[in-house]
Amino acid sequence: MTVLKEINIGESVETTLEPVSRMDLIKYSGSSGDFNPIHTIDEEAKKAGLPGIIAHGMWTMGNLAKLFTPYHEDGFIRDYNIRFSGMVFLNDVLTLKAELVDKTDRLLIFDVKATNQNHKDVVSGNLKFELN
Repeated sequence: MTVLKEINIGESVETTLEPVSRMDLIKYSGSSGDFNPIHTIDEEAKKAGLPGIIAHGMWTMGNLAKLFTPYHEDGFIRDYNIRFSGMVFLNDVLTLKAELVDKTDRLLIFDVKATNQNHKDVVSGNLKFELN
């Protein structure tokens, strides 16, 4: 495993998630309180003009932040800004990546993104991780 305080500019942490499942989105609906049916019911998504149900944007954003869960003892996320740039559908396979772009003694600045199996970015932004 990478040690964050030893990471160099240009290096990254990355993982690929299991395909997005309906159960993932149902569980997220319950935990977040976001019961918009476009996230769980096919017919409602189609009525809204979508090709099928879509993942909650915050579900995707939360998964992207989980790249830093293994490093919770090293520090914490100080700031996190993202832009939603695409929809995430059932069975999409997301690759999550954080590339170090700047570094000081206590602060690591990453460009972050989630990319689907078609190599299209669905979320991108930056994250500041403060070391203990």
